[in-house]
Amino acid sequence: MKYKNELKKAFHISIPIMMGYIVLGFAFGLLLVSFDYSWYLAPIMSFFIYTGALQFVAINFFNIKAGYVDIAIASWFINIRQAFYGLSLIKRFNKTGKLKPYLIFALTDETYALLTSIKDDENLNKKWYYFFLLFFSQSYWLLGSTMGAIFGSNIKFNTQGLEFSLTALFVVLCIEQYKSLKNIFPFFIGFISSIFSLIFIPSDKMLLVSIVFALILLFTFERKIENE
Repeated sequence: MKYKNELKKAFHISIPIMMGYIVLGFAFGLLLVSFDYSWYLAPIMSFFIYTGALQFVAINFFNIKAGYVDIAIASWFINIRQAFYGLSLIKRFNKTGKLKPYLIFALTDETYALLTSIKDDENLNKKWYYFFLLFFSQSYWLLGSTMGAIFGSNIKFNTQGLEFSLTALFVVLCIEQYKSLKNIFPFFIGFISSIFSLIFIPSDKMLLVSIVFALILLFTFERKIENE
């Protein structure tokens, strides 16, 4: 096989992601069918959307019959950070040719962390090494979500509390962001915004309002600091 070394290296590096994505994807599949949605929606969403946080949130969007505008805006805010992932790796992906659109699409928090922390092996063809790494990662998520959906469709059991996997995912992301930023202020703003929206805003609008409110506060305080 022409790119055997790249394939083996990518698989080895992606093993930690496999352990997490199959389990979390399985939880997503279970949760999806617990709301009486067809099992095949799990692989379809995992193939075309492929963003864990948004896929979990989408289940609630479907369940409360949220409007298209609400879904679009919330989705944009939830995934906006990933746009910067692609921008920061443009030089690294510069010579990947036709694979570049997929490499940018398949970036996640975990794969971005790997790509920016591991040391490149100069003996590997980076174009295909990156592709295999991201392809394996999406395959793990796709496999986990499909297995979970099929399992949940055929074996009925109490899934109460499974939706907490979304909360756990956000907690992990927040911890990782804090380790990177070393600044508690944005998280404090997010906390205040969430509490305010939880008290004064209907539950189906709470997420969108809290995100917008947090952004307004962050921009206001940042400008005030700059002026001082």
